[in-house]
Amino acid sequence: MTHDYDVVVVGAGPAGLSAALNLARARRRVLVLDANRPRNAATLVSHGFLTRDGVAPHELRRLAREELAQYPEAELQLATVLRVTNVDSDEGFAVEAKGVNASPSRSVTASRVLIATGLRETLPALPSIRAFYGLGLFSCIECDGYEYGDRPLALIGETSDLASRALLIAQWSHNLIVFTNGVGRVSPTQEAVLADRGVRVERREIADVVGDRGVVSAVLLADGGSIPVDGGFVRPRWDAALGYVEGLGLGTDGWGLLETDADGRTSVAGVYAAGDSTAPGPQQLIVAAGAGARVAATINRDLIGIPRH
Repeated sequence: MTHDYDVVVVGAGPAGLSAALNLARARRRVLVLDANRPRNAATLVSHGFLTRDGVAPHELRRLAREELAQYPEAELQLATVLRVTNVDSDEGFAVEAKGVNASPSRSVTASRVLIATGLRETLPALPSIRAFYGLGLFSCIECDGYEYGDRPLALIGETSDLASRALLIAQWSHNLIVFTNGVGRVSPTQEAVLADRGVRVERREIADVVGDRGVVSAVLLADGGSIPVDGGFVRPRWDAALGYVEGLGLGTDGWGLLETDADGRTSVAGVYAAGDSTAPGPQQLIVAAGAGARVAATINRDLIGIPRH
């Protein structure tokens, strides 16, 4: 059966664009569909991407799109994917998308589908936290830890993995307080391990974070207390937002992230995934781009029919 495209890539972040570029270079017909709502829109500077350390994420996306546009095999369109369904178990997929920003809607078929969408994130419900997010409070420890070395920092979150994240932050600063907001779970054993690293756990409820022009100066507690900090990190709750592939029955982990093999294959033949929506979740931009390149090679080999090792 002849399809409109060899591969439809859902999402034009670093994973999706990297995959699309490599697939185009393999002379595959590629359509990239992107809703134009990047999770890191609030981030002014990204770090750790070789040759692009310190570049703004939107600039990195612009450069990548310009490079992809040089290949006639690739097409990028702003559209929100509504659903992906099986055309036939052996004959590919139908993809329906609604255009955004005046772009037309699309209904196409493809031999393979690559899920490279990011995540929706929900921050702790503090009145002012959005004003500091991406400026003085960050979610990517590896991306922004270096700039905050040896400062008094906060880690704010309501999930069960706060202790492990605190241990990572402690590599840059031992002057760290973990704020659980009365919700996040840190066991007594974990708290003892953190205390050995000089990390304190504050279990009282938070009222807000305060500061000036994006620079955090203190965490206000609901009982009226105030703890000074110079910035820090927040652990959002992440939602992979995979409703558009719900009917495919893809395997997910306990966090709702897609499970794949080492080469990016999901539990459904012909569907692949790379980037933040795959376990273990959010990664540095360069890691996501590498994952996109790897899964592109996998897709190309699978389309040829080369047996797996």
